Amino acid sequence: MQQITEFRQVLQPLLGWHGARLAFVAQFLIALLRTRTVNLSELAASFCGSAQIPSNYKRLQRFFSDFDLDYAAIARAVVCLMGIPQPWVLAIDRTEWSFGGSVFNILTLGICHQGISFPVVFLMLDNRGNSNTQERIDLLNEFFTIFGEDVRLRCLTSDREFVGREWIGYLLEDEPIPFRGRIRETETLSDGSKALNGRVLFADLKAGETKILRKRRQVWGHWVYVVGLRLDTQELLILVTNHSPHSALKDYALRWNLETLFGAFKTRGFCLEATHFIDDYRVRKLFALLTLALCWVMRTGVWRQAHKTIQLKSHGRKAQSLFRYGLDYLHNLLVNLDHKLDEFLDNLKLLSCTYSGSQMNKPQ
Repeated sequence: MQQITEFRQVLQPLLGWHGARLAFVAQFLIALLRTRTVNLSELAASFCGSAQIPSNYKRLQRFFSDFDLDYAAIARAVVCLMGIPQPWVLAIDRTEWSFGGSVFNILTLGICHQGISFPVVFLMLDNRGNSNTQERIDLLNEFFTIFGEDVRLRCLTSDREFVGREWIGYLLEDEPIPFRGRIRETETLSDGSKALNGRVLFADLKAGETKILRKRRQVWGHWVYVVGLRLDTQELLILVTNHSPHSALKDYALRWNLETLFGAFKTRGFCLEATHFIDDYRVRKLFALLTLALCWVMRTGVWRQAHKTIQLKSHGRKAQSLFRYGLDYLHNLLVNLDHKLDEFLDNLKLLSCTYSGSQMNKPQ
């Protein structure tokens, strides 16, 4: 059980929780990266120690049903672990899936960094489909409560779901939040004398071409800059923003980092949809623990990349993402822990906010 003791000591300064809870989190994260699934039966079978599998299963059930988490502490730990420099690019979106008669819908706000978005605030929605304006405002207000009003933001990126007079009004109030938001091409844009929809205003664009409207336009009662891009599919991508329209498309492209996150939590990583939980309280707690696992995996991927560059395929793209690079390495360590304990203990140094990669041995 040396690995659990060492892991708990690493986690304590990050989260500040008591020993028993930290020991459980250490057990959970190790089991998760061994099994690469959130299915409780498989996790219980992969817990370290002499306890029987049924006992481990009950321990998992008790944790998710009885213990509250400090989500703000986890959010701050994410920023500390990943060393994300300000100003931040934020992305907001939802992920949704169903199990039996239960539908899970998680509104997520993440910080874009190293090709993925790190979730720092997430809200369980009680309905299918789009979030409403108040839920989005609540999400951002919680973010500012955790990180302070003085946090520096490069921008907030959002897709076509996040629209409307009240939402844009919130972003533009007394201390505006810089944003890059996609709108539907059928939205009406007015210059004060004439109103046309986006499809008409950008009808002259060919695939790959962009255009920034010379003057601001009014949409949902608010004056904004408008940028258009004709995609290779011939679809129009139209953005509205309150500042620096020339960099809007580049910033908006980082919104995809949140889609990458959802893929990592689901089919390409931790199999979130394999959970048999049927209530939001437990799923939100699970989502938070997966966020800690994500940080561990990404720190490991970045560290490996520094010592052994990911190979490129013939088309010039990397053969693996940093997430996959770290996940495969940790999985191999943990399924061979009897032979690689020293290497694992060395890897735990990555979970220190003061670590230096040069202090660690190269990965085998």
